[in-house]
Amino acid sequence: MEKDWVKLFSTDRPYQAELARQILEENGIQAVVINKKDSSYLMFGETEVYVNQDEVIKAKQLIKTLEP
Repeated sequence: MEKDWVKLFSTDRPYQAELARQILEENGIQAVVINKKDSSYLMFGETEVYVNQDEVIKAKQLIKTLEP
């Protein structure tokens, strides 16, 4: 991953990360989802959403309703 990408948020619910990615991309912000869940023990690990550092503020505004 390039150095200009920053973690926007992480969640233990992969569907939330995919929903966030979809919302961001519909608004012109490229986003990447990285699943860091353990494949043997699904209760361990999180799914993270990354965006370009130039778009962090706009991205946070778009997804703030998703965060618990």
